[in-house]
Amino acid sequence: MTTANPATSAKNSVDRSHLGTLSVLAWTGDPEAGHDMPYLLVYSLGDGEGSAEEGEAALLGMIADCGVKAGEMADVTSTSVNSPIRLLVEAGQAVLNMPYLSAQCPAPPEWLAAADGRGHVHVIIASRTWPEARPGEPVTEEDLQTYLGDEETLLSSAHVLVRVSQLRS
Repeated sequence: MTTANPATSAKNSVDRSHLGTLSVLAWTGDPEAGHDMPYLLVYSLGDGEGSAEEGEAALLGMIADCGVKAGEMADVTSTSVNSPIRLLVEAGQAVLNMPYLSAQCPAPPEWLAAADGRGHVHVIIASRTWPEARPGEPVTEEDLQTYLGDEETLLSSAHVLVRVSQLRS
């Protein structure tokens, strides 16, 4: 489920209608290969109003409003209280809050274990659209590798290490 964050979007210059449908996908690397990093990918289906260029500009604006830069890695794990990107993991769900997006994403057990073990998640915010990855439909490992393995996609995305928060009991 994805929704706009009106409190944030009202004060920024990004035209929310150009972002289109924003979606979140959780996966983890191969733990047997020593790569158990939990990832969250934020992407647009590219179905927003306006041209493809306006959509990409809106996505780049969203990245800037998150306080990060496309093509760079940011570590906000020590400043997560003041970061515009926040992650709550609870009851098998990753709840991501950031400018223009509040999303609840089901996470596979291996992702939950990796997020718990590491205490942080690698969030990738893509500025290129991915219309083939429709919410609720399965994404194959090959499809994910094709999309994220594309150099333009990888270099035009923001990469952010975000601390995992949990509800206090």
